[in-house]
Amino acid sequence: MKKIIFKITFLVTFLTFSTSLACGTCGCRANKKNTHSHNEKSLKKDVVSKQSKVTWRASKVGGEHEGNIVIKTGHLHFEDEKLVSGQIEIDMGSITCTDLSGSYKNNLEDHLNSSDFFDTKKFPISSIELMKCKYMGNNEYKINAEITIKGITKDIDFTAELKDGLATAKLTLDRSEFNVRYGSGTFFSNLGDNLIYDDFDLNITMSY
Repeated sequence: MKKIIFKITFLVTFLTFSTSLACGTCGCRANKKNTHSHNEKSLKKDVVSKQSKVTWRASKVGGEHEGNIVIKTGHLHFEDEKLVSGQIEIDMGSITCTDLSGSYKNNLEDHLNSSDFFDTKKFPISSIELMKCKYMGNNEYKINAEITIKGITKDIDFTAELKDGLATAKLTLDRSEFNVRYGSGTFFSNLGDNLIYDDFDLNITMSY
């Protein structure tokens, strides 16, 4: 009887360890809720940060601004040469504005890093978890993801194209959903010319 119990205990321990080991290289755990999952035999490809970029664009009454944000790290999982899941981390403290210069540029970048906007000292990383990836043909995927900004996680659906080691996608987000309040008509009234629209765009280009 003791031998049987030992064998069962060993088998459970081995299977648990094997599952963790299979996913440990990317920090995820297969089938864990709210974390992307993948087969232990999937092919993992790391995102090449230096060859990748995120550009942002936000509009206000009478104008708009745009700039860049750095992808800190990321990886994608493939099964049978098809994307199945992945994770991207974005360095929020790297946010820059590319349509201004001098003190105007510096002031806007400081403001975007402040608690009025993304509070990057408190929330230095934003992340995107690719939960479900459906191949649509012609190198395109319909993706369901969870995006986290300022510690707030929301579901989002978008389309991405993967071809020749390059992934591209455009996301339109509502900043009010992430408690980014400054100049938002969702939180304040009678803003007039100081109104900044809630929707902003992210254009993602990743090399893997």
